[in-house]
Amino acid sequence: MHGALGIHDLHGLHETLRNLAQVQKRDLGRTPDHRIPALHHHAEVFRGAKDVADGRGREFERAFEIIDLEGAAMFPGFVDAHAHLIGIGFRELTLNLEDVASVAELVDVVGAEAAKAAPGGVIDGRGWIETGWPEDRFPTRDDLDPVTGAIPAILTRADGHAVLVNSAALNAVGIDDATPDPDGGRIDRDAAGRATGILIDNAIGLVRPLIADPSPQRVRQAYVEGGRVYAAYGWTGLHNMSVDPADRTLMEALSDEGALGVRVYNALSDIDYDAFAASGPWRSQNGRVMTRALKLYVDGALGSRGAKLSAPYSDAPETDGLLLMSQDEARGHFEKAKAAGVQVATHAIGDRGNMLVLDWYKEALGADGAPLRWRIEHAQILHTEDIPRFATQGVIASMQPSHAIGDLHFAPDRLGDARLDGAYAWRSLIDAGAVIAAGSDAPVERGDPMIEFYAAVARRDLKGFQGENWRPGEAVTREEALAMFTRWPAYAAFEEESLGAIEIGKRADFSVFSADIMVIPEEDIPEVRAVMTVVDGEVIYRAEED
Repeated sequence: MHGALGIHDLHGLHETLRNLAQVQKRDLGRTPDHRIPALHHHAEVFRGAKDVADGRGREFERAFEIIDLEGAAMFPGFVDAHAHLIGIGFRELTLNLEDVASVAELVDVVGAEAAKAAPGGVIDGRGWIETGWPEDRFPTRDDLDPVTGAIPAILTRADGHAVLVNSAALNAVGIDDATPDPDGGRIDRDAAGRATGILIDNAIGLVRPLIADPSPQRVRQAYVEGGRVYAAYGWTGLHNMSVDPADRTLMEALSDEGALGVRVYNALSDIDYDAFAASGPWRSQNGRVMTRALKLYVDGALGSRGAKLSAPYSDAPETDGLLLMSQDEARGHFEKAKAAGVQVATHAIGDRGNMLVLDWYKEALGADGAPLRWRIEHAQILHTEDIPRFATQGVIASMQPSHAIGDLHFAPDRLGDARLDGAYAWRSLIDAGAVIAAGSDAPVERGDPMIEFYAAVARRDLKGFQGENWRPGEAVTREEALAMFTRWPAYAAFEEESLGAIEIGKRADFSVFSADIMVIPEEDIPEVRAVMTVVDGEVIYRAEED
């Protein structure tokens, strides 16, 4: 048995069936409050209970469709505890720059897009990240201008906290070398004071008017596509961050009509506290879409040097990052959220950003905030003395393992060695008693659960590289990694009574993978693929149908 996750030995399967307590009359996959017995991950999936009088032997087996997994491994449903569903969908619908491997290749890809752009159009792309590029620098507008000409180009970095724009885009919105930085943002400039085309955090808003708002049909398409991609990865659900409040009812409708199969837990970008107090948490009719959280930001990202640090960046001593929210702003949200019962999820990456959020949470909630389960999203760089505060204050650490295996190529330069003691500190947080709800931050990262699981247990990049002094002791065990993607996301969404394990009394959410990630060699984990994804007893993805 792996931990306490309700995964039992296959040889005991039929004995389990014979000894089951009474199974209530349910139609699995049609009603949100069904029950499913505990099954082993090398077992058959039992689905579609119709009319079962009791759980004994033949009567039980006749009531279910039996699906032979042919040796594949079945686990409790994997849940991405931090992702952006609409961004995942739009990544499939717009210019995807994830695989670009150099400034030269970026120019080639954007040039090809410019060649087919319609008059008056805008080149809108996302996903580039310069770490590991042979040029060893950020791209600039001077790279883009020769291939884009008068067509504005707005290319979002993978982390979403910086964009690269060309001169046409800067000119279109009136940004020049003298334009002041907005509060909480920065217009990057070269040594001569000339704008480079890189806009960071709140400065991104200066060029957003150039991109037309997507039509309702396009938004719907993005959510459906995002859900399809995630089901195919093997995720049964995700915690959906920074959601436009206007999209909540759309997701509920898509789920109820069967167009969105994965389970969704929403954290809105803004919330009507009075409405939530009167009628929240909000759920779809089928129970798969729930909204009860608010997403806030205290700082930016490490890669673009927007994460708020307590001391200047080691590789850029002129800056210590950006603070995107004041204490007064935070206090206003926190008081209202506490009164309404809203869960707060605050983005914090830098050590000072995290310290401030912990301080502000303590002021709002007292020493023990566990009942409201407020969260810090990312919690990447911590003062070591702040690590125990997550457990003592009842704050959930919502972390993305793949950030550590991507950031290892530049974080030591940004931070210096000493600050790595509190960087991506999963082992230390767990040892201190914290709950880590793990995710991917897709589309910032790819969003593959096997990459995330591998990153948590290996703490190496996909080529096996770890780097000098990358704190290998902060890796976690496979049992802990499994909890980070199953039990603990359920807890972080107030769903631990119905999700997070394969056991009697819980919903039939299963992730079925092509190999048993609990026992195969560590380096083989990223090659594992989803075979089947099951939500509420309904198969929402089969590999052979893809």
